[in-house]
Amino acid sequence: TSEASTMSQAAIRKLVADSIAAALETEIATIAEADNPIRNTRTELVFSQSNCAEENKVAFATGTLTDDALSWWNAYAQPIGIEQANRITWTELKRLLTNKYYPRTEIKKMEDEFYNRSVKGNDLKTYVRRFQELVVLCPNMVPNNEKLMEVFIGGLPRSIEGNVTASKPQTLEEAINIAQRLIDQVTKHNSIQGTNDHKRKFQDKR
Repeated sequence: TSEASTMSQAAIRKLVADSIAAALETEIATIAEADNPIRNTRTELVFSQSNCAEENKVAFATGTLTDDALSWWNAYAQPIGIEQANRITWTELKRLLTNKYYPRTEIKKMEDEFYNRSVKGNDLKTYVRRFQELVVLCPNMVPNNEKLMEVFIGGLPRSIEGNVTASKPQTLEEAINIAQRLIDQVTKHNSIQGTNDHKRKFQDKR
């Protein structure tokens, strides 16, 4: 399997316009040990540069499928016709792919990871990246934006968690920016504190 593409700190609702490959790559890659049936770089580039219309995104996404993934899509589309198949929503396509290629046990592992993740040290970047990947791969985990924010803030260090909540961010991107600013402040404070402690120890020795 391959890792889902790293997402930017854009709001999750802009996922499709920014990067289709991040959502599809992991689901599909599990069925082929050789070549990944999603041409990640091409797909991402075309989607971000073409501003693909919402109603065309499923058709474009499935047009990048190859091998077993393409056979699966053709089998799905044949009974209802390709035009009708292309009318399903992006969320529905992700759900179909997840149900087809991800065993329930793997989904459960990701759900457990999602609800139990926390920032290690001050490494917010790694936490944010994996958090966003899990949201993409398991879109049914969070029923609304309020729950999404609750889970994200719950994984932040205790030293900033309350302040982020008190700031009442309206979007995930806003919460990420607030958290990063607070972590930078904590890191700077600890650095200054460490320098002052070192100076005091040096003076005491004299």
